[in-house]
Amino acid sequence: MTPSTAPLAHLNPSIRGLKPSATIAITERSQRLRAEGRDVVRLGLGQSPFPVPDPVVDALRAHAHEKDYLPARGLPALRRAVAGYLSRAQALSVDPDLILIGPGSKELLFLLQLCHDGDLLIPAPSWVSYAPQARILGRAPIWLETDLASGLTVTAERLEAACRSEPQRSRLLILNYPGNPTGTSYGEQQLTEIAEVARRYRVLLLADEIYGELDFTGSHVSMARYYPEGTIVSGGLSKWCGAGGWRLGTFAFPSPLGGLLDAMAAVASETFTSVSAPIQHAAVRAFEGGAEIDDYLARSRTLLRALLGFGWQTLRAAGAEVCEPRGGFYLFPDFECHRATLAAHGVETSARLCERLLDETGVACLPGSDFGRPDTELTLRLALVDFDGAAALARLPGGRSGYVADQAYLERHCTPTVAGLQALAAWFKALQPG
Repeated sequence: MTPSTAPLAHLNPSIRGLKPSATIAITERSQRLRAEGRDVVRLGLGQSPFPVPDPVVDALRAHAHEKDYLPARGLPALRRAVAGYLSRAQALSVDPDLILIGPGSKELLFLLQLCHDGDLLIPAPSWVSYAPQARILGRAPIWLETDLASGLTVTAERLEAACRSEPQRSRLLILNYPGNPTGTSYGEQQLTEIAEVARRYRVLLLADEIYGELDFTGSHVSMARYYPEGTIVSGGLSKWCGAGGWRLGTFAFPSPLGGLLDAMAAVASETFTSVSAPIQHAAVRAFEGGAEIDDYLARSRTLLRALLGFGWQTLRAAGAEVCEPRGGFYLFPDFECHRATLAAHGVETSARLCERLLDETGVACLPGSDFGRPDTELTLRLALVDFDGAAALARLPGGRSGYVADQAYLERHCTPTVAGLQALAAWFKALQPG
């Protein structure tokens, strides 16, 4: 067949030049390098290193025979379980009929952007898929500047500045915390101040709280407590439950936004139809919680707090400016202090810096430019997840009254990640004169 007789398949202009998700791409590249015999520390994709809790696996096994299509909005028992979880964890009163279940919170976010006619406001930096989803829909996201002093988080002042000139414009603001890519979070005073501005300008707010259970203190506070009428709470199983590949996400809506939920459910019925039945039944057990799951979370938080703290101190000792992590898996160091030396070695962008680090240290990470920062800013996103999470949790010293993870434990049970951090630090320290 010659090109002149091939079928016409013109790409939608909105997706021309769209590249695969950066987190997926770095994982695939790391896998190729390992297959070629390279030693690679995978600090790119933020996949939970921990196993799915045994009670949840048992529930999936028990419901493997479930084969019927479920309602597009989700299994009623699961929606009740999610509402119960939000009541226990956040003292939120959510009607189960106002909960939507999807194949991952990522898909639900896309449906939200599809159904909501308005601007998207996101902090710089933000998770890699927020902005591309807007561009797929032919929209340009509006980036809100952040700085190290505020923990790379949105401030009420910057939200006010973004809304003031056109107060009646429809806007969607996404707050993700504990944050990907920063590891930082929001305090109650910040949430109160942001809520006041959002209420004044009637901003629709998505609280992406997928990492909420991985707040190191175990006391994550939902934005919906401060702006209940305008906040959609996003959650799922991927991060706290180690079940990213199960693809299950949840959105909880306030009653004033029921029409938006109806629209999203209608689109869901015409696209993915419903989430896998066995996984929805198993997710009921996950959201019901209990002592065994509480213990699993306590172990996870202890380990991550120690590992992220070790990484934070190691990178600071190598000259990086990096916010102290408060939850999740991530660090977002800035190596501006090495700019002159790096430039002399042909490194002037974060993408080039990542390439050099992968080639010379074997550590795979992502450039800050993938998260909305300027190309020339020497920032990186590190996901500290390359270790055997099941073995590490099983060997964590202590008991339910308190677990302990010191550096010796991290070196023994989180070896690839610790070695990768040390390799990065040594590489940057070698740049320093003398």
